[in-house]
Amino acid sequence: MISTNDFRTGLTIELDGDPYQVIEFMHVKPGKGSPFVRAKIKNLRTGTIAERTFNAGEKVPKAVLERKEMQYLYNDGTNYYFMDNETYDQVGLSAAQLEEVVKYLKENMNIHIIYHRGQVLGIDLPNAVELTVTETTPGIKGDTASGGSKPATLETGLVIQVPFFIEEGDVIQVDTRTGQYIKRV
Repeated sequence: MISTNDFRTGLTIELDGDPYQVIEFMHVKPGKGSPFVRAKIKNLRTGTIAERTFNAGEKVPKAVLERKEMQYLYNDGTNYYFMDNETYDQVGLSAAQLEEVVKYLKENMNIHIIYHRGQVLGIDLPNAVELTVTETTPGIKGDTASGGSKPATLETGLVIQVPFFIEEGDVIQVDTRTGQYIKRV
């Protein structure tokens, strides 16, 4: 059990049998009445975000999430398949379950799959992935390294803005949290 006074961003709690992640919280001490905690929480099963008010010091159960390292194998058009690195069991997840994560998945990539009570909640990607540029306009003489950007299509189909000096075939690092170019590898 966790006290609402100990809330912090990223904390996972369990309410009504569902795991929730604390996105924002604020301790409020009104001049009249007892203090309370107002929190913005995200349901990890459905993805919905709600605001909830808790009494200060109220105890809520902590959600126990299990992380398993798995390797991304392949995509058959409808499902994405991952293999447990220890037991070699395979898990198939639909594109709807993965949402935006599919743009960063590369075959044979190791990732962490998050489970709650045996049910898959989602994927925890590394903060940065290395992807190859498959299509971009050629740089023009006179373009500077810090003067602007152009669109580039990566091997996974993701389109991002890159500096002018990036060419087809270059391997670049992309931030999976923001979808932005980091550096050329």
